[in-house]
Amino acid sequence: SVKVQGARSVTPDLLVSPSSQDGDLGSECPEDRGNWTGRLDFLLSCIGYCVGLGNVWRFPYRAYTNGGGAFLVPYFIMLAICGIPIFFMELSLGQFSSLGPLAVWKISPLFKGVGMGTILIVSLVAIYYNMIIAYVLFYLFASLTSDLPWQHCGNWWNTDLCLDHHVIKAGNSSLPVNISNTVSPSEEYWSRYVLHIQGSSGIGDPGRIRWNLCLCLLLSWTIVYLCILKGVKSSGKVVYFTATFPYLILVMLLIRGVTLEGAWKGIQFYLTPQFDHLLSSKVWIEAALQIFYSLGVGFGGLLTFASYNTFHQNIYRWDTFIVTLGNAITSILAGFAIFSVLGYMSQELGVPVNQVAKAGPGLAFVVYPQAMTMLPLSPFWSFLFFFMLLTLGLDSQFAFMETIVTAVTDEFPYYLRPKKASFSAVICIALFLMGLILTTEGGMYWLVLLDDYSAGFGLMVVVITTCLVVTRVYGMKRFCRDIHMMLGFKPGPYFRTCWMLLSPATMMALLVYNIVKYQPSEYGNYRFPTWAEALGILMGVLSCLMIPMGMVVAVLQEEGTLWERVQQASRPAMGWGPSLEENRTGAYVASLAGSQSPKPLMVHMRKYGGITSYENTDWGGMQQQEHSSADTCWGRWQGRGQRGTPGPGMEQEQGM
Repeated sequence: SVKVQGARSVTPDLLVSPSSQDGDLGSECPEDRGNWTGRLDFLLSCIGYCVGLGNVWRFPYRAYTNGGGAFLVPYFIMLAICGIPIFFMELSLGQFSSLGPLAVWKISPLFKGVGMGTILIVSLVAIYYNMIIAYVLFYLFASLTSDLPWQHCGNWWNTDLCLDHHVIKAGNSSLPVNISNTVSPSEEYWSRYVLHIQGSSGIGDPGRIRWNLCLCLLLSWTIVYLCILKGVKSSGKVVYFTATFPYLILVMLLIRGVTLEGAWKGIQFYLTPQFDHLLSSKVWIEAALQIFYSLGVGFGGLLTFASYNTFHQNIYRWDTFIVTLGNAITSILAGFAIFSVLGYMSQELGVPVNQVAKAGPGLAFVVYPQAMTMLPLSPFWSFLFFFMLLTLGLDSQFAFMETIVTAVTDEFPYYLRPKKASFSAVICIALFLMGLILTTEGGMYWLVLLDDYSAGFGLMVVVITTCLVVTRVYGMKRFCRDIHMMLGFKPGPYFRTCWMLLSPATMMALLVYNIVKYQPSEYGNYRFPTWAEALGILMGVLSCLMIPMGMVVAVLQEEGTLWERVQQASRPAMGWGPSLEENRTGAYVASLAGSQSPKPLMVHMRKYGGITSYENTDWGGMQQQEHSSADTCWGRWQGRGQRGTPGPGMEQEQGM
């Protein structure tokens, strides 16, 4: 009841409107979480996140080893049944709730461990991804010379096996040169000078820190920190450059590549369709893997970016299809740019294209730099290539860092949001220190281990679980209703079929394939010891173990029998739903701040409008749950003991 003290009525905390103007609470409400300053910020951030280093050094290689042009058939089919639906699901979850990858599990607190697993995966990836950016910076600075340092043999780091292609070209072309037991200057520059890998005997012997690499890593972390300093307000502006400039450079490299002698040989090799490959399950799995990793689903970046959108932004019509199809087209274009140069290179060296084509860092730091030395104005083209890699890499790294920072600050908004810049600095420094082992002489072994295991089967388990929880635990009907509330229409049969059946089945097949076809890590001729393999597998398993660990914690926080606890923990938390009151309509009126019991709910119904009876909500008894409100504006208001004046209609409730 409301106690009357003299002529003035004092409203209990529970009935105070969260939108009351009393006090300075407004400065810490959800709207202060921040939003994109424009729609283009979000679109370019998603493009920059999805279009990364993998588009340049992984897709072209996968295409030519899996049927050339025929690979595009399973690629686009997998994009349709796995890529686009999961992409749209992540954007919808983020935009609907305005929460990061941890707090979004208010949708079903029992599975909060999925969010914890995501953050662990993203943190491990961010450590080694920034090391790759450091390598790119190293080569970028090395390109600022009149003569590229990896152009000729005869340097202190070269061995007797070094063979300069200029020597081959200047020699008697009628006498073929045996290059099978030789090494290119660019390969020795990469392994013996940049990595100085000869100083390490293996992963257990990291050797000394390479201080030039260490400084490049420090610079890359500094760049990342300065760009995410003010969250999406700063990174959203940086992407106007970093997401668009790579396309300009890619077009320049493409035009230069296709005008080279022998370019057609490489393009033909890249795209010649071999339709017999389509009968192999491996090709379909490879296509699905390429889609899975190139779109960045499961890493939390898409969900994080969408959480800064306005509630009714149409992510279906524009963002989903522009980003997913744009990512695919970029991969194909990058293939033309890469293979045209490799075709020229194979003609210059007099060897087949498949002997010069490589995937991964070998393409970026050995093959393509070697190709650059064969061109006129080689430092200029080298600088452009590495500048393109730098901008491609930074966009993805921004997303990884924004995901980690947003996830943790959404969990502790009143402690960390006001100190977001300082917290971002702490995260960057911590990940830089953990990445120092990658700057040692044996650092490449650690990088390969992280690359192979940090985002392997663990990531697939996270995405499969997310898909199953949203469609089966939370419910397809509820999820479609939420999207209808947000966008004004319900997803069609295509999306519902993919979410319920096709996408989870495809990802399960990927997971089984990865386990069955498991191969130990290797780098060149180096085989990793058993303990290193065990450490790698542990990295992958740990992110999966977060899920049952989170379940145990969630169940312990509930009351009743074990089954009752599980049921209660699997239901959406009271705080689940749109973050702003004006967007909480229909069933979500029941979960407005302060409506944990029917009586205050009636007050809110009068004050804000909405459903006409308490029973019309479909939350199935959620109202009795006593969830902590420390992470809502309402909880902050209650905690400060503020008193407010009754809202319209509240005076009549004094007899309640």
